[in-house]
Order: sequence, then structure tokens, then C-alpha cells
Amino acid sequence: MSRERFVLLSAGEARTGRIPLPPAFSVKATTGDTEGRFSLLEVVLAREIPPHTHHVADESVYVLEGELLVDTGGRCHTLTAGQFVLLPRGVPHALRPGPGGPPRVLQISSPGGWECFVEDVIEAGPQLTVDGRMDPARLNRIARRHGITYEEPTG
Repeated sequence: MSRERFVLLSAGEARTGRIPLPPAFSVKATTGDTEGRFSLLEVVLAREIPPHTHHVADESVYVLEGELLVDTGGRCHTLTAGQFVLLPRGVPHALRPGPGGPPRVLQISSPGGWECFVEDVIEAGPQLTVDGRMDPARLNRIARRHGITYEEPTG
């Protein structure tokens, strides 16, 4: 164990980043903490994440509470507390809260960097939405820098 990288967080504590994040995003391990290997966030998924593809990172999600709906390969999977999904890079997917409200999940990206994307999205704020929903074309302005592409509607 490298003592310089040892991190111990108390319940409810989060790592600080470049900008403050809303309570829905609690960074537990930053990309810097893990020398780029992964990042780990506890997330309350309050809004739909439109279809997108990670081109560099594998995304893993473990459901702590509630229901998470995962759309991939033309199917919708309902995950409940204790269930896990690996979303390999290159596989398009979308995430959304189940009917019971926002699920609380652990989200791991490998290699890391997810928290940097989240910071950029939070910093951009409402300019990424249209009628209260995330706009894929607007998201792509930021996402491409992080190896992510959101599917833009055609026609």
C-alpha cells in the first residue's frame, strides 16, 4: 500500500474536486487517488441519462437502494438493491430511475475520469438541457473530451 494514496472517508464524506458537486454526486475515489486506474462515485440518479457510449472506460454500477433501469441492446433491465451491471466500453446504454424514485448507486469507471466529466457537466449547468431534459447534442460538446458520445436524434 502506498501511504501517500491512502484514503479513508467517514460515512457521508466525499473527496473534493475542482468544483463543488451537488449532494447527488459523492466522489469516494478520484482518478488522481488511483493513479488513473478508476474513479468511484456514490450517485443518486435523479434524472434520465440519455443513450451514450463510453469509448475509453468500462462503467460498472452497483445498486445500493431503489430501482435502476438500464437500456442496452434493445432491452430494458431493472436492477434492484444488490444487483450489479458492467457496461463495457463501446456498448451503447442509457440509465434512468425506476418508478419508485431515484436509485442510489455506486458507479465505477475504469480507467478513471468520470468525476472530471461530472464536474464539467455541473459547471455547464442548464445550458446542457432543453425543456428540463439533457440534450445529447449539447452534452456532446463536453462528452467528446472525455471519450463519451451521446446519441443525437436524427431527422
